[in-house]
Amino acid sequence: MASSSVPQGRPETERPQLLLLRPPSAALDEVLSARFELLKSWESPLPLDRFLASHAADVRALLVINLFTVDGSLLDALPALRFVCTTSAGVNHIDLAECARRGIAVANAGNVFSQEVAEYAVGLLIDVLRRVSACDRYVRRGLWPRGGDYPLGSKLGCKRVGIVGLGSIGSEVAKRLQAFGCPISYFSRCRKPQFPYTYVPSVADLAAQSDVLVLACALTHETHHIINKDVMAALGKDGIVINVGRGALVDEAELVKRLMRGEIGGAGLDVFEHEPAVPEELFGVDNVVLSPHVAMQTFESSSDLCQLTAANLEAFFSDRPLLTSVSLPA
Repeated sequence: MASSSVPQGRPETERPQLLLLRPPSAALDEVLSARFELLKSWESPLPLDRFLASHAADVRALLVINLFTVDGSLLDALPALRFVCTTSAGVNHIDLAECARRGIAVANAGNVFSQEVAEYAVGLLIDVLRRVSACDRYVRRGLWPRGGDYPLGSKLGCKRVGIVGLGSIGSEVAKRLQAFGCPISYFSRCRKPQFPYTYVPSVADLAAQSDVLVLACALTHETHHIINKDVMAALGKDGIVINVGRGALVDEAELVKRLMRGEIGGAGLDVFEHEPAVPEELFGVDNVVLSPHVAMQTFESSSDLCQLTAANLEAFFSDRPLLTSVSLPA
């Protein structure tokens, strides 16, 4: 474990310094302010590079908010850094190899968001199949009296669901969809014998035998564009894509093209390849449900995240094991 001992010359009673480069939520700010001295870059009149230089010798812990990129250049500016704590479950915005090389420990949000994201994935799927958002727009625009009944949707029960990534989120999705009577198959880095679902060793094969693909895996070099044109072709013109993982898991341009051509049945997307930018072609399409990367956000998860983040930071500064340590490459 990286050492967090107090730098020479600093009284032991001082609150540990914590660097933040983006504003946290009000709730997290309140929790952290009571325990740590918060160094807020956005409140300083100095440019970021000079702000970092002014604290470079002392800062040992960095809190990452909203997928701020932690790369070699940032780490170069913080030579005393020994801990990076991110408020996200995913860590694709952090250069883990560089952290490992420099002896910097990393912690994430662990499973705090798993149930929320799983619920949201199911919600997106029901919305796409039953056209809930589209029906809402139909009524609000006053079209019902003139246009009559809205076109039929499709039921969720018995849909064959393929889950890409049967981790903490994917397994929660599977559990919920199984209750609807959906046969569950999955692709993951390895077979998960603790689960009663069918393992498929190829994403294309999984798509070929599924009505729905739910994406719940981490974004890595290996999973970038894991849903490509071949997988979409295998899924077919009636297939549904639900993405609550990361936008770049999908070849977004290819997905948009196929949605416009009617070569994919629909999509529920909470994440996007270049967010917050969203392909404008999707704005007027009724078989696509869009949301601004909020699957994990509830009052309950926000409270849990505050407590977990504070606990991880306190563990680091007390030289105790981290609660949600991220495995670093050797």
